[in-house]
This record gives sequence, structure tokens and C-alpha cells, in this order.
Amino acid sequence: MTSVRDHLDPSLLRGLTRPRRDVLRVLGAAGAGLALAACGVQGQGGKQDVTRSQVERYWAGKTRNGRLSWANWPGYMEDDRATLKAFEKATGIEVEYKEVIQETASWFGRIQAPLAAGQSIGFDLMVMTNGIQLEKARQLGYLAPLDHSRLKTFAANAGPGFTNPSYDPGNTFTVPYVSGITGIAYNTRYVDEEITSIAQLFDARYKGRVGMLADSQELGNFGMFLIGVDPEKSTPADWERAAERLRRQRDAGIVRKYYEQDYIDAVSKGDVWLTMAWSGDVYSLAGPDVRFAVPEEGGTIWTDNLCIPKTAANPVDAITMMDWLYDPENNAPLTEFINYITPVPAVRTVIAEHARKAGGEEKKELERLGSSPLVFPAADDMARLRHYRRLTQDEETRYQKIFEPISKGS
Repeated sequence: MTSVRDHLDPSLLRGLTRPRRDVLRVLGAAGAGLALAACGVQGQGGKQDVTRSQVERYWAGKTRNGRLSWANWPGYMEDDRATLKAFEKATGIEVEYKEVIQETASWFGRIQAPLAAGQSIGFDLMVMTNGIQLEKARQLGYLAPLDHSRLKTFAANAGPGFTNPSYDPGNTFTVPYVSGITGIAYNTRYVDEEITSIAQLFDARYKGRVGMLADSQELGNFGMFLIGVDPEKSTPADWERAAERLRRQRDAGIVRKYYEQDYIDAVSKGDVWLTMAWSGDVYSLAGPDVRFAVPEEGGTIWTDNLCIPKTAANPVDAITMMDWLYDPENNAPLTEFINYITPVPAVRTVIAEHARKAGGEEKKELERLGSSPLVFPAADDMARLRHYRRLTQDEETRYQKIFEPISKGS
């Protein structure tokens, strides 16, 4: 068995193991909400008003065509495309697979104009991360509403933490592909206690040895966890209180650095002793002394989602692929390669069986993967995980003004 990290250099891996969403600071507050404002769509809200009849109208008359085109991120499929070959053999559907998504903002910029005009983007299936661009695509009507009568395997095997997410209630437009966690990494050579709490990132005993993420959504979430607020249900008043605690942490000299990508080297070498971290980094890149914890107050879960552009030429073939990936036997080889959290918990049993039959280093790696809480989080860890809050344009502007200056020292 090989994993993605066996084929890519560490600098690229850092890009692959960070959450697959474009952070707020890249877009800027004004640009992120522009399309919503221009089209008169209300940014915040619950499930988009998609009725059963609308779902039926979309899917009426659509049939399997025996082909589909899939847009994805680099490193999200085996080098030999074994999963795609297995799907083609099982279904007779030919897949054209392209690694054309480098960041969420640029991808959305590429597809926005044709989708707004009701034109094809050349793909029937794509992967988008929960966050600003997925919310815009959802609200602007760019995504096909899913026919759940065609997603029976998903219904049978999706883990409870991957159904009915706050960013897409009822899985109206998306099903998860993979997920990761923002928690705490710490180096046991320097930290002689178990790290279980976000409060330990604010402890003066670790002055100058704490790393925090520079991303304002990540930073804001941890500030809110610290004060006992669920980020998904937070208010502007909560943001102000969380930001005050984060500024006090910074001004006391506790934070050594606000990191973009390079924190994993810092914690592995001991430049920082504990830091906010992404689970994929710790599993794939961290040194042997580095552990990962989901804080007792809560951690952030991000999810890369499979979705169908509304103008897809082959939506039935696309939804067939979405459902097929939720069979544990079909999903296991992909999980063994990607090493992220799978939305199909029963994959763990399949990996254990693969390990039993394997030998040597492959057996050890499979056993490590199957027992890793970074790939198969415990139920109590999953229960503590929260998504980013969905923001209206006005809320996003205010949120940025509150949290963005913290990492910039202003």
C-alpha cells in the first residue's frame, strides 16, 4: 500500500494537507460577498428552498450516458487510478478525471460565469470545500439538487457526522468526499503533560512556545471555543469577546508565530511546543514525538464535498459515482491512499482485513492507518467538532475587521 505522501515532496504535501477551502483573507471581505449581493440572494439562512418537485423536475428524463468528467484536487486519487478503474469495471461508466482545482477561489472564478449563464463548465462532478465559495454556489443555484432515491448506499453507510451538515442541511447539494480536523499538535519532548484543552494554548508557562494559525476563520473558531461558544451559532458579540482573549494571548507574548503552513516543522523541531494544527499534517508529516488532540472545548472539522454543477451533461453518471464511493469496499483503497478522515466508518473494518492479509511494511502501515484517530476519530471527538459559521456579506466584513488584525499585530 502507498499513500499520497510517498509520491509528493513535503512542501507540496503541506498544501495538500491543509483544509481545501480558500481562506477569508485571500478573497477579502468585499469580494467574497459580491456575487451574493449582485444577485439579491440572502447569504445566511437555512436550507435553500428546494422542494421535492424541483428535485424531480431536475432529474426527470435524465439517464445514464456511460461517461462522466470529474474535476478534483491533486493528490486525491491513487496514481494508478485504481478506484476509477474499479468503478468503470463495476458500472460501465467511463471516467475522465482531471486534477484541475488548485484553490477554491480560483476554481469558483473559473466556473462562475458559465454557471451564471446556464452553460456547461465541462465537468459533471467536482469537489468543493465547505466555506465561502460552496455557500455562494449553493445560494446562487449553481448546484444540482441531489436525488436521494439514487443515494441509497450513501444513506446506508455515511457516518452520523457526515449527514445533514450545517453548511448543506439535508445534504441537499453535496455528499462528503473526505474531511480533516483543526486541533492541537504538541511535542512530547518538551511538553510533559497531556494537552487536552485550548486553554493550554493560552497558558503563560508556554510563553513564546505556542503556535496559532493565521487564518481568521481558524483563529476565530478557537477563540470562540475558548469562551464556550459554538462557532456555528456565534454572534458578533461573541466574536468581540473571543477576539479580546486572542489579543491578550498575543500581547502577553505567548504566541511565537501565527502560521500559514510551516507550523508542522516548527513543532517537530521544538521551535514551538504546542500549536493549532491540521490532522492531515500531523498524520503525514509530523515527527514521532508529535501528538494530536481534539480539544475538550471543541475542534473544527472541514469537509471536501462531491457536488454536481447544475449544467452537467451527465448528472446520472455523476451521482452514480457519488453513491458508489460510499460502499466500504470501494472507499477503502481511496482512504488507504489519501489518509484523511473517511465519511464511511465501516472502511475501518475493510482496512483491518487488508492489514491481516498483508505483510511487512505494508501491514504495519495499514495497521497504523486503521488505528489512527486522525483518520477514524472516536465518537466523542466527532461530537466536539464544529464547522465554520456561514456568514452573510455584512457579517463577513465585520468578522474580518475583528479577527484579521490579531495575527497582523494590530
